[in-house]
Amino acid sequence: MAKRSFHPLIALAGGHAAADASLHGAPSRTLIEQTYATLRSDIVEGRLAPGSKLRIEHLRTQYEVGAGTLREALTRLVSDALVTVEGQRGFRVAPIALQELEDITTLRVHIETDALRQSIRAGDAQWREALAEAYAAISAEEQPIAPHRRRQWELLNVRFHEALLAGHTSPWTVRVLRLLSRHSERYRFCAMGLPGGVRDVHAEHTEIFALAMSGQDARAALALEAHPRHARFADPRPARRPRLLPGCAPPQLQAKSATSA
Repeated sequence: MAKRSFHPLIALAGGHAAADASLHGAPSRTLIEQTYATLRSDIVEGRLAPGSKLRIEHLRTQYEVGAGTLREALTRLVSDALVTVEGQRGFRVAPIALQELEDITTLRVHIETDALRQSIRAGDAQWREALAEAYAAISAEEQPIAPHRRRQWELLNVRFHEALLAGHTSPWTVRVLRLLSRHSERYRFCAMGLPGGVRDVHAEHTEIFALAMSGQDARAALALEAHPRHARFADPRPARRPRLLPGCAPPQLQAKSATSA
């Protein structure tokens, strides 16, 4: 893999402040934060494969930073559940599996739909104006979503979903949903390499937006509940062990999974 040069990154699951800083080219505050953001992006977008070993000596050359900076960034990613640590054996990219996706989706739906109902009930004219702006921005990017604009769309997708919930302020709800959103995005990038699964994301966003703007909190919550479930992977096999997703596992694990299927 080629060396990575640092540049202002779009905060894929960050809040409005991080998103605005990315759009205006503001640099990250520290080298550790830059390293953390770049590693996170490489994990979420699949450049660092699920389950792969993260060797400090290799990463130092690849990312052109010191071992201490890398360890600090990787420790933060462990807290995000994007990296695992194996005692004295070092770090690995966290694996992904269908069971985890189901768990993430269920938790996200539970928290986000409740937050949306509260937001609609408490939302004022300023909230509706901000939501309309966020909807207009994402609409311009998803008819259809261009592959080379995927990162920009992800940023605007986070902004739209946070705008939906902004009518009722709950900092902890936002923090938890940002973490879940980051993991959901990881699965979306994985799904891009799989056949089928065609969906009209813009139509889904339009329905949620229209119901929220008209104050129909119960119907908006139902539409929002269906929204992430459209991206779930179907697999009829019994869940006797973690099921790896095609194209999302390291080559050696894909081969092992294929021989045992």
